[in-house]
Amino acid sequence: MNETDDMGPIDYLIIEFPPGAMSGEGFPLLVDLVDRGVIRIIDLTFVRKEADGSVVAVTIADFDHDGSLDLAVFEGASSGLLSGEDIDEAGRVLQPGSAAGILVYENLWAAPLASALRRSGAQMIAGGRIPIQELVAALDTADAGA
Repeated sequence: MNETDDMGPIDYLIIEFPPGAMSGEGFPLLVDLVDRGVIRIIDLTFVRKEADGSVVAVTIADFDHDGSLDLAVFEGASSGLLSGEDIDEAGRVLQPGSAAGILVYENLWAAPLASALRRSGAQMIAGGRIPIQELVAALDTADAGA
C-alpha cells in the first residue's frame, strides 16, 4: 500500500467574485472545514482578470479589511497540481474585473469509504456536481406536476 491508498476523492472549485465583492465572509467557514478534518487544502490560488483579458495572480491578502490576513493559514498551499495552463483556463471563464479563488481539496470525510472501495477493486469512473439552480428548477417542476 502507498500513501494514496488512504486518500479521499480530490475535487476543485473555482469561485468567481465580481469586482469589489470579495468580502472574506466565507473564509472562516473554509478554515473551519479544515480544522474539523472535513477537507484538506491541496492548492489555493487567487487570480484576477484584467480589463484587457489578461489573468494575473493575486496574493493572499486582507480581503475584508479587518487588519489581518484572511487566509494566511493557507499561504503557500500549493502541491504543484495546478499548472499555469489550468490557471489560464480558469481565467478565461471570468468576467473582466472579477477575481477568483481556485481551490483543490481532498474530501477527508470520504477517505475511509474510498479506501475500502479501492481495496475491494472498485474505482470511481465518473463524478460531477449539480448546480443548485438546476436542483431548484427540477424541484419546482416536480412540485408543479404534483
